[in-house]
Amino acid sequence: MKLNCIIIEDDPIQRAINTKLVTNHPDLNLVGAFWNAIEAKKCLSINRIDLLFLDIEIPLINGFALLDSLTEKPQIVFISSHEEYAIIAFNYNATDYIKKPVTLERFNVAVKKAFNFHALKNKNSSIEQEEEKGEHIIIKSNLKKKKLFTNKINWVEAY
Repeated sequence: MKLNCIIIEDDPIQRAINTKLVTNHPDLNLVGAFWNAIEAKKCLSINRIDLLFLDIEIPLINGFALLDSLTEKPQIVFISSHEEYAIIAFNYNATDYIKKPVTLERFNVAVKKAFNFHALKNKNSSIEQEEEKGEHIIIKSNLKKKKLFTNKINWVEAY
């Protein structure tokens, strides 16, 4: 399983470096690389993106403003030369924060975090889907109806 990702970076040299890192990684599929948030937002609205490599100081709209405008946020790996944005970045549930210049080792650590989180999220959603299909009964409790899966029942007691 590959993660669909995009890169948003205004510096053409750094964007080329990030593009090379992504395209050479076996678990990543590069959907696009953009120099500003407006172009990237169009791509985000059309494609299912799992991972976003995002610089914060980009033209037209900064990285944080872009995230504020999204209804569904992919995982985010911030790549910035400014350490002072790191605390703010984690308020946006960042998967990771890489300080420029990006090294292959540091990049791989960030991708591994993203991949592990994605796998965990998919595992949890498949478990929930299995439970919804499972055998169940409906009970009344505190004037509310509740769905109770029979495989979750440990014992039954009557008064």
